[in-house]
Amino acid sequence: IPGFLSIIIVQYIDEVWRDKNPCLPSDPFRKAQARFWADFVDKKVVTVGRKTWATKGEELEAAKMEFIETYKILEGELGDKPYFGGENFGYLDVALIPFYSWFYAYEIFGNFNIETQCPKIVAWAKRCMKRASVSKSLADFHKVHEYALKLRKKHGID
Repeated sequence: IPGFLSIIIVQYIDEVWRDKNPCLPSDPFRKAQARFWADFVDKKVVTVGRKTWATKGEELEAAKMEFIETYKILEGELGDKPYFGGENFGYLDVALIPFYSWFYAYEIFGNFNIETQCPKIVAWAKRCMKRASVSKSLADFHKVHEYALKLRKKHGID
Protein backbone atom coordinates (compact mmCIF):
# COMPACT_ATOMS: atom_id res chain seq x y z
CA ILE A 1 0.00 0.00 0.00
CA PRO A 2 1.53 3.34 -0.96
CA GLY A 3 2.55 5.50 1.97
CA PHE A 4 3.92 2.72 4.14
CA LEU A 5 7.63 2.84 4.72
CA SER A 6 9.34 -0.51 4.81
CA ILE A 7 10.85 -1.10 8.20
CA ILE A 8 13.74 -2.86 6.47
CA ILE A 9 14.62 0.41 4.76
CA VAL A 10 14.51 2.19 8.12
CA GLN A 11 16.87 -0.41 9.59
CA TYR A 12 19.25 0.11 6.67
CA ILE A 13 19.17 3.90 7.09
CA ASP A 14 19.79 3.51 10.81
CA GLU A 15 22.81 1.30 10.21
CA VAL A 16 24.34 3.45 7.47
CA TRP A 17 23.79 6.85 9.10
CA ARG A 18 23.77 5.81 12.76
CA ASP A 19 26.39 8.41 13.68
CA LYS A 20 24.25 11.30 12.34
CA ASN A 21 20.78 10.62 13.77
CA PRO A 22 20.12 7.09 15.04
CA CYS A 23 16.58 5.74 14.83
CA LEU A 24 17.10 2.76 17.11
CA PRO A 25 18.24 3.05 20.72
CA SER A 26 21.78 1.86 21.46
CA ASP A 27 20.65 -0.15 24.50
CA PRO A 28 20.04 -3.76 23.32
CA PHE A 29 16.86 -4.21 25.39
CA ARG A 30 15.31 -0.94 24.20
CA LYS A 31 16.37 -1.76 20.64
CA ALA A 32 14.60 -5.13 20.90
CA GLN A 33 11.49 -3.41 22.25
CA ALA A 34 11.48 -0.94 19.35
CA ARG A 35 11.83 -3.80 16.87
CA PHE A 36 9.03 -5.73 18.57
CA TRP A 37 6.66 -2.78 18.28
CA ALA A 38 7.67 -2.09 14.68
CA ASP A 39 6.85 -5.73 13.90
CA PHE A 40 3.49 -5.20 15.64
CA VAL A 41 2.89 -2.24 13.32
CA ASP A 42 3.89 -4.27 10.24
CA LYS A 43 1.62 -7.15 11.16
CA LYS A 44 -1.29 -5.81 13.20
CA VAL A 45 -1.72 -2.15 12.23
CA VAL A 46 -1.57 -2.94 8.52
CA THR A 47 -4.22 -5.65 8.92
CA VAL A 48 -6.68 -3.65 11.03
CA GLY A 49 -6.27 -0.62 8.81
CA ARG A 50 -7.09 -2.61 5.70
CA LYS A 51 -10.13 -4.16 7.33
CA THR A 52 -11.36 -0.69 8.25
CA TRP A 53 -11.46 0.59 4.68
CA ALA A 54 -12.06 -2.71 2.87
CA THR A 55 -15.10 -4.13 4.67
CA LYS A 56 -18.68 -3.21 5.41
CA GLY A 57 -21.57 -4.31 7.57
CA GLU A 58 -20.86 -6.53 10.57
CA GLU A 59 -17.31 -7.15 9.38
CA LEU A 60 -16.67 -3.41 9.42
CA GLU A 61 -18.08 -3.07 12.93
CA ALA A 62 -15.71 -5.80 14.13
CA ALA A 63 -12.84 -4.13 12.24
CA LYS A 64 -13.49 -0.79 13.96
CA MET A 65 -13.40 -2.48 17.37
CA GLU A 66 -10.15 -4.24 16.48
CA PHE A 67 -8.71 -0.99 15.12
CA ILE A 68 -9.48 0.87 18.34
CA GLU A 69 -8.12 -1.99 20.49
CA THR A 70 -4.90 -2.04 18.46
CA TYR A 71 -4.35 1.69 18.76
CA LYS A 72 -5.22 1.60 22.48
CA ILE A 73 -2.38 -0.92 22.89
CA LEU A 74 -0.09 1.52 21.10
CA GLU A 75 -1.34 4.36 23.32
CA GLY A 76 -0.33 2.25 26.30
CA GLU A 77 3.16 1.86 24.88
CA LEU A 78 3.37 5.60 24.13
CA GLY A 79 2.26 6.50 27.63
CA ASP A 80 2.95 10.15 28.45
CA LYS A 81 6.08 10.37 26.29
CA PRO A 82 6.10 12.79 23.35
CA TYR A 83 7.41 10.04 21.04
CA PHE A 84 7.56 6.27 21.29
CA GLY A 85 11.31 6.51 21.83
CA GLY A 86 10.87 9.06 24.62
CA GLU A 87 11.97 12.62 23.97
CA ASN A 88 13.35 11.76 20.52
CA PHE A 89 11.51 10.84 17.34
CA GLY A 90 12.70 7.34 16.53
CA TYR A 91 12.24 3.93 15.00
CA LEU A 92 8.68 3.14 16.05
CA ASP A 93 7.57 6.68 15.24
CA VAL A 94 8.95 6.23 11.72
CA ALA A 95 7.21 2.86 11.41
CA LEU A 96 3.80 4.11 12.56
CA ILE A 97 3.44 7.67 11.31
CA PRO A 98 2.68 6.78 7.64
CA PHE A 99 -0.63 5.31 8.81
CA TYR A 100 -1.74 8.76 9.93
CA SER A 101 -2.29 9.57 6.24
CA TRP A 102 -4.95 6.87 6.21
CA PHE A 103 -6.87 8.10 9.27
CA TYR A 104 -9.24 10.25 7.19
CA ALA A 105 -10.12 7.26 4.97
CA TYR A 106 -10.56 5.00 8.01
CA GLU A 107 -12.91 7.54 9.57
CA ILE A 108 -14.96 8.04 6.41
CA PHE A 109 -15.35 4.34 5.61
CA GLY A 110 -15.74 3.33 9.25
CA ASN A 111 -17.97 6.23 10.28
CA PHE A 112 -16.07 6.90 13.49
CA ASN A 113 -13.73 9.49 14.95
CA ILE A 114 -10.25 8.24 15.76
CA GLU A 115 -9.35 11.22 17.92
CA THR A 116 -12.35 10.54 20.19
CA GLN A 117 -11.33 6.89 20.56
CA CYS A 118 -7.53 7.27 20.61
CA PRO A 119 -6.66 10.85 21.61
CA LYS A 120 -3.04 10.09 22.58
CA ILE A 121 -2.29 8.61 19.15
CA VAL A 122 -3.78 11.60 17.35
CA ALA A 123 -1.89 14.03 19.62
CA TRP A 124 1.31 12.06 18.94
CA ALA A 125 0.64 12.16 15.18
CA LYS A 126 0.03 15.92 15.26
CA ARG A 127 3.32 16.34 17.16
CA CYS A 128 5.06 14.27 14.50
CA MET A 129 3.49 16.40 11.75
CA LYS A 130 5.28 19.45 13.18
CA ARG A 131 8.51 17.87 12.00
CA ALA A 132 9.31 18.95 8.44
CA SER A 133 10.70 15.50 7.65
CA VAL A 134 7.27 14.04 8.43
CA SER A 135 4.92 16.69 7.06
CA LYS A 136 6.79 16.87 3.76
CA SER A 137 6.86 13.11 3.26
CA LEU A 138 3.38 11.90 4.21
CA ALA A 139 0.72 11.45 1.57
CA ASP A 140 -2.20 13.88 1.56
CA PHE A 141 -5.22 12.52 3.49
CA HIS A 142 -7.64 13.24 0.66
CA LYS A 143 -5.46 11.56 -1.97
CA VAL A 144 -5.19 8.49 0.25
CA HIS A 145 -8.98 8.47 0.59
CA GLU A 146 -9.33 8.68 -3.20
CA TYR A 147 -6.88 5.81 -3.56
CA ALA A 148 -8.85 3.74 -1.03
CA LEU A 149 -12.06 4.49 -2.95
CA LYS A 150 -10.44 3.10 -6.10
CA LEU A 151 -9.29 0.00 -4.23
CA ARG A 152 -12.77 -0.56 -2.82
CA LYS A 153 -14.25 -0.25 -6.28
CA LYS A 154 -11.63 -2.57 -7.77
CA HIS A 155 -12.41 -5.21 -5.16
CA GLY A 156 -16.19 -4.77 -5.45
CA ILE A 157 -16.64 -3.40 -1.94
CA ASP A 158 -18.95 -0.51 -2.84
